Amino acid sequence: MQTILLIEDDAGDAFLVEELLATTPTPPKIIWARSLAESRDRLTDQVQCVVVDLSLPDATGLEALRQVLAMAPDTAVLVLTGLDDAHVGVAAVAAGAQDYLVKQDVDERLLARAISYAIERKRADLVQRKLADAQHFSRENSRLEHGLLPVPLLKEAHGLQHHARYLPGRRQALLAGDFWDTVQTPDGAVHVVIGDVCGHGPDEAALGVALRIAWRTLVLAGHTGNDLLATLETVLRNERKSPEIFTTLCTMTIEPGLRHADLHVVGHPPPLFLRGDVHQGVLDVVPDTPSGPPLGIFNGVDWTTIRLPLGDDWTLLLYTDGLIEATIGGGPDLLGTEGLIRLIREQGEIDLDRIITAVQEMHRDELSDDLAAVLIGRRAR
Repeated sequence: MQTILLIEDDAGDAFLVEELLATTPTPPKIIWARSLAESRDRLTDQVQCVVVDLSLPDATGLEALRQVLAMAPDTAVLVLTGLDDAHVGVAAVAAGAQDYLVKQDVDERLLARAISYAIERKRADLVQRKLADAQHFSRENSRLEHGLLPVPLLKEAHGLQHHARYLPGRRQALLAGDFWDTVQTPDGAVHVVIGDVCGHGPDEAALGVALRIAWRTLVLAGHTGNDLLATLETVLRNERKSPEIFTTLCTMTIEPGLRHADLHVVGHPPPLFLRGDVHQGVLDVVPDTPSGPPLGIFNGVDWTTIRLPLGDDWTLLLYTDGLIEATIGGGPDLLGTEGLIRLIREQGEIDLDRIITAVQEMHRDELSDDLAAVLIGRRAR
């Protein structure tokens, strides 16, 4: 049953409206108010349409309509007046009324149909408005997330190659709890981080961004090693929503000559290291990992530095566990680091795009976890 608020100061006209609508197949419930002031007390969430006269004791003309529209912005409003003026009717609809009816021209069918149409038009308007708001909100979020994605700070340096990919597991999202960044400092050293905030969702994505920005700031300020990690842990403990949230990460500093690297593998999957090419070189995980537990679990941790000789021709693949947690053949077994190494050997090269495509195919193109990967290397001339 429809519920209508009738704002009409003339008792005879109010009775006429009630009589006209009483003859319809499904008579509505009518709440009668004699003025705008009275109507404010009688307007409830159950009211689907307000039928208002433009000659009231406390407001007249379009001013009366504007006050009703302000009072009931999400309710259909229909003008029923004795003023037969086409210009006023156009102005009323332009102001926001769903329809404009003249009292002496209406009968029961016209009035009932006009009220039903007004309710449906208003409902459609609200749906369209919500859709437009959602699209605008989505565009704003997309622009914001794009602005928070990392842009590597790298100069050309002795044939250094760098490639990164970032795929959130959340649908229609650009950011996730995984994060990465690459910065080359003025001394020529190249610093890389890749990390994974436990959990999924916007809170974890925000925490990942905070940690990445904190890492970049610390690196540019000259901090590395345990000093940097301890500060990141402080950021994590202060920014996380729950004390159970922890973060794994891997940081790497490649010295300016690009022949040695210092790594800290903080509860994170170990990077893959290739010296030479896939066919004749050595491909394996970085030895002596991890350096220690994740951030946010224990207090006063000292993480071990892993000193890695690189040589002239080398490649390092840093990644989050989303890359190795694909199931093989749809069964219970995960790809793992051994499977990742086998996949690279089958492909004959470390091609990040091909690797991720293969992993997505294992997931049937829908990742079950966030995924970030950084491929960095140097080819001998």
